[in-house]
Amino acid sequence: MTELPRIVSVDDHVIEPAHLFETWLPARYRDGGPKPLTEGIGELAYVGGKYRITMDPGGPPTDWWIYEDLAFPYKRNIAAVGFDRDEMTLEGITRAEMRRGCWDPVARLADMDLNHVEASLCFPTFPRFCGQTFAEARDKEVALACVRAYNDWMVEEWCGDSGGRLIPLCLIPLWDIGLAVAEIRRNAERGVRAVTFSEIPPYLGLPSIHSGYWDPFFAVCEETGTVVNMHIGSSSQMPAASPDAPPAVQASLSFNNAMASMTDFLFSGVLVRFPRLKLAYSEGQMGWIPYALERADDGWREHRAWGGVKDLVPEPPSTYYYRQIYCCFFRDKHGIASLDAVGRDNATFETDYPHVDSTFPHTKEVALDHVKGLDDETVYKLMRGNAIRMLGLDLDQDRDRDRDRDRDRDRRWS
Repeated sequence: MTELPRIVSVDDHVIEPAHLFETWLPARYRDGGPKPLTEGIGELAYVGGKYRITMDPGGPPTDWWIYEDLAFPYKRNIAAVGFDRDEMTLEGITRAEMRRGCWDPVARLADMDLNHVEASLCFPTFPRFCGQTFAEARDKEVALACVRAYNDWMVEEWCGDSGGRLIPLCLIPLWDIGLAVAEIRRNAERGVRAVTFSEIPPYLGLPSIHSGYWDPFFAVCEETGTVVNMHIGSSSQMPAASPDAPPAVQASLSFNNAMASMTDFLFSGVLVRFPRLKLAYSEGQMGWIPYALERADDGWREHRAWGGVKDLVPEPPSTYYYRQIYCCFFRDKHGIASLDAVGRDNATFETDYPHVDSTFPHTKEVALDHVKGLDDETVYKLMRGNAIRMLGLDLDQDRDRDRDRDRDRDRRWS
């Protein structure tokens, strides 16, 4: 390998600018919509998977969103780039203290250049990973307007002048399947090919994927080529063995929800009914996948008669994983060692900018350390090729055309 291909990161994050809703929310909804505020913060603790937060005018200045009864502060651990590791704490933070690339698209592109990244897909922060903030709101008319305003900002402002380097990732109104389908269509018509969704909807009080409720959503995503992206924590519940365990336990177990969600999908029949639907698990890593697939296939062989899936899932579950599911990683040497079982066509890369886990600004070095010894074609797939194929990106078309031409030539002469 002469040079590491520039990375297409399938999981980064954006800190919303203070003007977002003032600019993009229609005027008639602004009184009831989110409002930015800079105010002191008091208690900020993470206990049992939930934040305890208070305002304190005498506390450190922090940037907040105020929306209905919600007071949402930005925290240093979610805008961590630029700080030393031991400074990535649960303190409040203002945008002025953040690295500008957290919320400014021009500065983000510059940081991507520093970090060997060509393109980036960014999850929301204030709306939470799949729009739970708006799903929990009382006034659903305003909430729907907020979802649409966020998506308009994402497509037209955050991504609009990036030349395709910032990839739009949109929300749906989780509380209404008809509105969700309409929002997928609205965004697909302007080229959006990624939507964020909950890894485990019942944790949010929503129907499960087994109920059939979400089938119209899956159908429109399949029809439009929209990838369903599920970030760890998009169920608002992180795994832990004990309610009083330190947050490091949940951070270490965060892949568990992705594993549970993937197993749910493999046995749901969703991937059978929608064979072109694509699912992507974000920040879940991949070292766990080989055993999860082995266990799912074993369970299907041994238990399908009484287990309720004999007619629902006609082939071994791993069949549907390799056909339709993508994982992603950034620090996972065990996954790399098991790459044939993970799937060389199923793994993608991420940088997690600007979170505490981010590899910025050392992503190139981290990636090179993982892929040493792999062949060039596999490195290309992991760093960008699989992400380009997954998201239907307009990148590397010349390379793909040349590769297909060479393969056709080889077939003719073989």
